[in-house]
Amino acid sequence: MQLFDVYSLYDIEPVRGAGAYVYDENDREILDFYGGHAVISIGHSHPHYVQMIQDQIARLGFYSNSVKNPLQLELAEKLGELSGLNDYELFLVSSGAEANENALKLASFHTDRQRILAFTGAFHGRTSAAVNVTDNEKIKAPINRNFPVTFLPLNDLAAVEQELAKGDVAALIIEGVQGVHGIYVPEPDFLEALPDLCHAHGAVLILDEVQSGYGRTGEFFAFQYSKVQPDIISMAKGMGNGFPIGGVLVHPSFEAKAGMLGTTFGGSHLACAAGIAVLDVLKEENLLANAKEQGAYLMEQLAATGLFEEIRGYGLMIGLQLAGPIAPLREQLLFEYGVFTGSSKDPNTIRLLPPLNVTRGQCDQLIAAMKAALRQ
Repeated sequence: MQLFDVYSLYDIEPVRGAGAYVYDENDREILDFYGGHAVISIGHSHPHYVQMIQDQIARLGFYSNSVKNPLQLELAEKLGELSGLNDYELFLVSSGAEANENALKLASFHTDRQRILAFTGAFHGRTSAAVNVTDNEKIKAPINRNFPVTFLPLNDLAAVEQELAKGDVAALIIEGVQGVHGIYVPEPDFLEALPDLCHAHGAVLILDEVQSGYGRTGEFFAFQYSKVQPDIISMAKGMGNGFPIGGVLVHPSFEAKAGMLGTTFGGSHLACAAGIAVLDVLKEENLLANAKEQGAYLMEQLAATGLFEEIRGYGLMIGLQLAGPIAPLREQLLFEYGVFTGSSKDPNTIRLLPPLNVTRGQCDQLIAAMKAALRQ
């Protein structure tokens, strides 16, 4: 049997990792400034994370959500403490797409409406509803046609108000930072106007923090750079540091009913152990502050090179805009300088998404490699 060929692969095979580095089959060291799509939050093979997973799998790896699982409550309590959102309620799932799928479903249950507002450049996942609110026709199948979604320009408040005034919008969904599009940040004034505007017209505000959450930007969630209280928050990626886990944070004003939502694998014992370990390390090693500090240093030093048309982002979620395609640069950085970096929908934008415990020395290593590669 062959694999279904849907990925374009680099000719490289990482076989182990440690901190901000991965090592290939020839034991070549590669600095990971991509984090596997922003998933690696506390570094590869963190000892506490490894121990938590080993201990839990030795006890019980999985049982269904038809029984009590105190690890779910422990995860919820630690998440509330670290994020500052203790009054929200948590529904655990297995991925970012599943989180957004359930967020949209909750909004529709709550409002008894169908239409969704999303933004140009948005990426919310590849499942049925999530792909429909993603601004990429190439990944939508015929079955996805005729979904009631309206795409609006990011930061255009007048356009949002005009659509909400029609009175048929179930939810507005927006990323804390548009990641796949190339690291585009909503303007704080725009973001802060959305809750009141949505509520005035009976719509739900969903913040997609799948990529931008869990300390990636230096705040726990990217929207916390603004004064915003979303109705629903979706998250995943850095939540499990590689173990599949996602979540939906729901404002207590929403009514939960038995059978409204469900999941087989979401919130399993093993997933919760991974999630708790991540929160432990984020807190004990003060990684949100580190993300903010190292991110500011990276952006300052990279801007000083004069090699980029624009640098965007917060913390360790950085977009570097070049005058031309980045594909050759990414290959050169990987194969000549041993540095993984990320691409985006914009062929001229490279994404930097390293682990949140990246060091100043590793930032300098990236900067030196970037300078050398670009000057060639």
